[in-house]
Amino acid sequence: MVKVLIPSGALGLGYDRNALALGIAEKPDIIAIDGGSTDSGPHYLGTGSSKYSRASVKAEWREMMAARREAGVPLLIGTAGTCGADSAVDWFVEITSEIAAETGEKLNVAVLKSGQPAERIKSALAAGKVTPLVAAPEISDEILDACTNIVALAGAEHIQKALETGADIVIAGRTTDTAIISALPIARGCNPGGAWHGAKIGECGALSTTSPNSGTILIDFDEEGFTMTPMGPEARATPHTVSAHMLYENSDPYVLYEPGGHLDVTGATYTALDDRRVRVTGSKWVPSERYTVKLEGARKAGYQYASLALVRDPRYVANVREWCDDIVVKASAKAKERAGDGFEIEMRLIGVDATLGALDTKAVVGTEVGVLGIVTADTEAMAREVAKILNPYLLHHPLTEQEEMPTFAFPFSPPEMNRGVVYEFCLNHVLELADPWDAFTLETVEIGA
Repeated sequence: MVKVLIPSGALGLGYDRNALALGIAEKPDIIAIDGGSTDSGPHYLGTGSSKYSRASVKAEWREMMAARREAGVPLLIGTAGTCGADSAVDWFVEITSEIAAETGEKLNVAVLKSGQPAERIKSALAAGKVTPLVAAPEISDEILDACTNIVALAGAEHIQKALETGADIVIAGRTTDTAIISALPIARGCNPGGAWHGAKIGECGALSTTSPNSGTILIDFDEEGFTMTPMGPEARATPHTVSAHMLYENSDPYVLYEPGGHLDVTGATYTALDDRRVRVTGSKWVPSERYTVKLEGARKAGYQYASLALVRDPRYVANVREWCDDIVVKASAKAKERAGDGFEIEMRLIGVDATLGALDTKAVVGTEVGVLGIVTADTEAMAREVAKILNPYLLHHPLTEQEEMPTFAFPFSPPEMNRGVVYEFCLNHVLELADPWDAFTLETVEIGA
C-alpha cells in the first residue's frame, strides 16, 4: 500500500492546517501538491511567471517543507510556478533555497524541467511527430518561433526517475496534474488503473469532497484500487463526489488520456466504506502504442487597453447590443482614418453575456450593464490611441442621431487601463517521443546550510 497526502488543490490556494496535521499523523509515503495549470489563461505561460503572490507561495511552501520534515518523506510539486516554464521552476527553486537557509536545513532537490526549444518542436513538426488535438490552431515554424514559452507535460515516468534520486524535494516543471500522484504507487506495484484514477480524483485535493475548501485528502493505493479519505473534520467523500470528479476538466467521464496510455473507468465501482471514505476498484490502464506528451505554447498577441462604462438608462440597457455594435463600427472607422490599421475593438457586456458570449442563450438583462471596451493592437501606442478615440463614444454615444446626447458613467478617471502585453495560447498538440526523456531534463542540486 502507498499513501499519498495531498495538502491542497494548488499551492497558494490555502488549506485547513488542522487537516494537514491529521494527514501527517497518518504517516504518508509522500506529500504531493500541484503548482498550477492553464486555468487562468495564457499570460502566465507567456511570461513564465506565477499567478499566485510570492509571499503566499513562500508561506505555504514553508509549511509544506515543515510537514515533509515531520513526516520524513519526499515532498513533490508539479507545474511549479503556475505555468511550469523553466523560468518559473528557477523561481521556485530560489524560494525553496531561501526557506532552507532560513530554517537551517540542508536538502537534496531534484529539478525536472519541461521547457521546449522552438527548434526541437519545429524538427518534430517536419518529421510528422506533432499531432493536433481537437480544435487545435494551425501551427507553423513562424508561430513556434514566436512562442515565448513552450512546455511539454511530463508523465509518471519522469516523476519516478526524479524520486529515484532520493531527493528530499522534487520541483517539477509542467506535468500532468495526475502524474505527481500516480508515480509512486505505480512504481511500487499498485494497480496502475487505480493509481491513475485515484490521481485524477485527488488532483484538486478536497474538491472531490463535500467541503472543497478544507483542501487536504489522503489516498491509499493498493493492488486492486484506491481509498479516498478527506482529512478535514467536516469533509466527506461520497460515491457521487468522487465519481463526479472524472468530469472535472475532462470532456469524457470515462476516459482520461495521459502520457503512455489512457485511463478507462467504465468498469469502476465506487463504494462508501462509511460516511467519509470511498473505495474505488475496477479502473483500467490501457497502454498506447506511441508515447506522446501534450504541448502547450503561448505567444504575444499584442498590446491592450481596456475601458469600462456603466449603462443604466432602461432604453439603452434594452438596446445595449445594438448600441455597442454601432460604437464598434464608428469608432473603428474613425481610428483607421486617424491612427491607421493594426488594431481590434471588442465590447463585452457585463450583466448580459460577458462570460459566454454567443454561447449564452438564456441571458437575462438586469437594471445595469457594464460595457467593457477592449482594444488590442500591434503596438502599445496604437492601443492607447484607439482607446482614447473610443472614450467619447462610451461616454456620450446616442442610439439614434435625432435625440438628446446621453451621458453614461465611467467608474475610473481616466477610464483607459493599460494592460500591457497580452498573450494567447497557440499550441494544443501532442508530441510523439521515441524515448520519454527526449523532451525533459533532470538535475539534482543541494541547497541550504
